[in-house]
Amino acid sequence: MLAVDAHTHLYSGLAPLGMPAPEPPPENFLQILGRLWWRLDRCLDERSLAASAEFYASEALALGCFGLVDHHESPSFVDGSLDVLADACQAAGLRAVLCYGASERNGSRAEAKAGLAECDRFLRENRRPLVRGAVGLHASFTVSDETIREAAALAREHGSVLHVHVAEDAADVADARRRGYAGVVDRLDRLGALVPGSILAHGVHLAADEVARVGDAGCWLVQNPRSNHGNRVGYPKALCHSARVALGTDGYPADMAEEQRVLLAAAEEHGDDPGHARGRPAAGERLLAERFGGPFGEADRAAWERARERAAPRRAAVRERAIVEAERLWRRMRELPR
Repeated sequence: MLAVDAHTHLYSGLAPLGMPAPEPPPENFLQILGRLWWRLDRCLDERSLAASAEFYASEALALGCFGLVDHHESPSFVDGSLDVLADACQAAGLRAVLCYGASERNGSRAEAKAGLAECDRFLRENRRPLVRGAVGLHASFTVSDETIREAAALAREHGSVLHVHVAEDAADVADARRRGYAGVVDRLDRLGALVPGSILAHGVHLAADEVARVGDAGCWLVQNPRSNHGNRVGYPKALCHSARVALGTDGYPADMAEEQRVLLAAAEEHGDDPGHARGRPAAGERLLAERFGGPFGEADRAAWERARERAAPRRAAVRERAIVEAERLWRRMRELPR
């Protein structure tokens, strides 16, 4: 089995290198986003994003990760941002599926249109053999129905898929219901956004019938145990109702062995079927293979092993560059108005 991180955030690669703590301390998930991650992504520029992606990719290879599915946002640097991520992954020898997560969370449809335009551009222009594109939405609670429809249409136009956060927190479900839908899955389905092969991250607050509906549509769900525990959003016990559930890190280091260890411990704690949980790492390989047009063979594994060998002597230098750039990024975060 090849280790695949089926949902992550390359833009958070510098976070382990001293990212400032949120102030005041957040009391719920939406405050975690607003006081930490949305401040980080607003401060990203081309330099810091390149350093973050290079560092994350280097560490992922060292940790035994074969490939990853990334969900990106950098509102101050949209156009060309996916090329920065793609160049880092291609240079490292790490397979990747990339998208920009379109959102209206900073106040306008123009923001969402810029994100979708970046996905469109990248899907048209990318020719890197180790990288594929997708269409991203941040989460349904940060976008309008119009944006969801446009994202789904764009994915179908390119023969691609959507990648979106779904029901990570109960706030996402409450938002969908306020808009007149039964829930997040109902909203995506009725807007034509359950594009076959699409990747729905988290699903913590989905019911069994919603999980089955996602699977029946040919879409993937991705569980992220360390992140869900850290953000205190709950455990997605209903995911057992689909066979198309993979394992991701949600921006934590791409240590898939550790992610699986946390998964199995959490499954036991919550009375989940360990058989379902054990199958999620292998599902990640199948998810990635879908995006690359078929299963991976011995030649793919051998090329990845050679990439790991080449990367090992450069790992310390990559880390040193990342530390320098991280300090500049942390200054930008501290200077950002609250």
